[in-house]
Amino acid sequence: MSGGETRRGAGARERPDGAAPGGGPDGAGPDGAGPGGGGVVDGADIGDGQGGRDRDGERLARVFLGRVLEPGDEVGGQWVRRRGVREVVRRLREDGEPLPGVTARRWAGLRARAERAEPERDLAVAREAGVRYVCPGDAEWPGTLDDLGDARPLGLWVRGRPSLRMWALRSVAVVGARACTEYGAHMAATLAAGLAEQGWVVVSGGAYGVDGAAHRGALGAGGATVAVLACGVDRPYPRGHTTLINRIAEQGLVVGELPPGDHPTPTRFILRNRVIAALTRGTVVVEAAYRSGALVTARAAQRLGRHTMGVPGPATSGLSAGVHELLRAEAVLVTDAAEIVELVGDMGELAPERRGPALPRDLLEPAARRVLAALPARRSAAVDEVAREAWTTPDDAIARLYELRALGYVERHGDGWKLTRQAVVSVRGDRRPC
Repeated sequence: MSGGETRRGAGARERPDGAAPGGGPDGAGPDGAGPGGGGVVDGADIGDGQGGRDRDGERLARVFLGRVLEPGDEVGGQWVRRRGVREVVRRLREDGEPLPGVTARRWAGLRARAERAEPERDLAVAREAGVRYVCPGDAEWPGTLDDLGDARPLGLWVRGRPSLRMWALRSVAVVGARACTEYGAHMAATLAAGLAEQGWVVVSGGAYGVDGAAHRGALGAGGATVAVLACGVDRPYPRGHTTLINRIAEQGLVVGELPPGDHPTPTRFILRNRVIAALTRGTVVVEAAYRSGALVTARAAQRLGRHTMGVPGPATSGLSAGVHELLRAEAVLVTDAAEIVELVGDMGELAPERRGPALPRDLLEPAARRVLAALPARRSAAVDEVAREAWTTPDDAIARLYELRALGYVERHGDGWKLTRQAVVSVRGDRRPC
C-alpha cells in the first residue's frame, strides 16, 4: 500500500510497464529506446547507448517532453511506456506520423509546443537557480510515484539539498482549505509539528491556509517539510508565500513537474495533487468544503491504496463538510500526530490510550465507589438507604462509610451520613445522563 519504495528495495525499482529497471523490453534501453538508438533535440544528442551519455540523453528528452505534455497526460504516458521517450521526441520533432490517441488538431498543438521547447536552456536556468532534475532511473527517484502508472510524472524539478527518495519513504501529506478557519490553521500546524517531532516529513502544496500552516508547523518544530508546487520551482507561488517557500527550500525541499518559469493554472493545481498523494504514505485532510481540491488529493490517495485520514470539525461548518463526507466513507478520523503515526507507521508505533484525568476517587475500591455514589448530593441519608442504593448490606455500607470518612469524602450527622463539600463535585462527575 504505502510502502511502494520499501517493497521494491533501493536497487531494483519496478517500472509501470513491468520492464526491468533501467531497461525496456527485448533488450531496449531506458523507456524502450533500442541499443544505440538516438535522436536530436534542438541539435543535442539524446542518446548513443553509452552509459552516462545515454542517461543524459534520456534526461534531455524528458525535459523536452515536459514542455510539450501537460502533467498527468495519460495518453502521453502511454506513448512513453510503449514506444520510449526518444521515439516520442523524434515523432514530435521530425513531423512524423501522429501518435495514436489524439486528434489531428491536438497533434498540431503538441507539434507547435515542441518547436518552442528548449530543454538545454531549461536545464541551464535550473542549474542557475540551484534546481536539479530527477527522473525515473535516478537513484533519487521515489519509486512510489510509479504507482501512478501512465500518469506518472516524466520527471521532477527539485530545489533543496536532501534526497527526495529518502524523504518520501517516511512522509505524510497534510492538506486542506485555503480559506481555513483559525481552528483549521491551528490543527494543521499542531499535527505537522507533532509529525516532525516524531521524525516524519510533512508534505503539502505551499498554498495559503492549511498548506502554509502545515509547512510552518513542521519548520517551527525544526522538522522536515516538502512543498509540491503547480508551477516552476524557481518562481514561488503564491507570491505571498515567497519567503515561506524559500525557507522550505533551505530547510527542506520544493518540488514540481513544470519546467522553470512555468505558471500555474487551475488544472495544474488539481493534477499536482496526485503527486502529493503518491509521494506519501498517507494523506490527512484538515478542513475542506465539498468542492475542495484537498479532497482530490484524498481520493487520489484512496485509489493508490494509501491511508486517508480526516480531522473532524463543527457539524455546522461548511469548511468541514467535505472532511465529514470522507469520514463517512473510508477515511479514518484522527485528532493528533500519534493517531496518524499509528496508521502510517511501522508495527508497534501505537497511539497512547486516551483517558481522562486521574481523580482521587479512581483509587477507591469498586465497593467504596458505589457507596460514595449512593449518597445524596445535598442531604444526609441513613445507612439503610445508602445500602439499598449501593446494592449492598447495611453492615458493609457502614464499613465503607467509615473508610470514606477517613479519606475526607463523607461526614456523620447523627444517624445519617452526608458528603463533604470536597466530595460533591467528584460524585457528580460520576453521574452521567443516560
